[in-house]
Amino acid sequence: MRMGAPIPKQFLEVGGKPILMHTLYRFLEFDAAIRIVLVLHADYVSMWRSLCEQHGFTAPHEVVLGGSERFFSVQKAVESIKDNDDSVIGIHDAVRPMVSVDTLERCYATALQKGNAVPAISVNDSMRVMDAAGNHSIDRSTLRIIQTPQCFNLTLLRKAFLQDYQVGFTDDASVVEAMGERIELVQGNRENIKITTPEDLQWLSLLLAAESI
Repeated sequence: MRMGAPIPKQFLEVGGKPILMHTLYRFLEFDAAIRIVLVLHADYVSMWRSLCEQHGFTAPHEVVLGGSERFFSVQKAVESIKDNDDSVIGIHDAVRPMVSVDTLERCYATALQKGNAVPAISVNDSMRVMDAAGNHSIDRSTLRIIQTPQCFNLTLLRKAFLQDYQVGFTDDASVVEAMGERIELVQGNRENIKITTPEDLQWLSLLLAAESI
């Protein structure tokens, strides 16, 4: 079951703060001086500003208006960045508040060295592939669950988002991969799920409570 909430799920409050703030605080824990570019739909900019005032969120950040697809939202964010070409840019889902500092360190360090880094975890469950003939088992050891932040050298990212949009661009790694670039996978953390369902909210609440003990 999907969330079905009256507002976007990143603004839902869990553990005393909107999910989005938990996410941003995790990045600030990793690097207090990190530059935050927040992509928001125009309809929710005023809501976000009200939430910041309500919760005393004063960390410096820039707001960029999003596009009709993830590709165009990231494209606008990349265009807004005027840093030098050697910068590493991490693109993260607002509703992944439990990314670990260790995962962030691995992603940024690997991208600095190799040009890109994408966190991933192994698959524990048995998997089957659906096709015209029905379905068949697949070796799960060859599969990985992809997470964010997906980190890239800024020059590489700028070049990637000059491409025309394709339906197959399901994440930022697929955009970079379309240029023939090899994607570097690093170890993610299992808590770093995308909050999508009411059950995920309950899980998040328990994890945040455990951290505060």
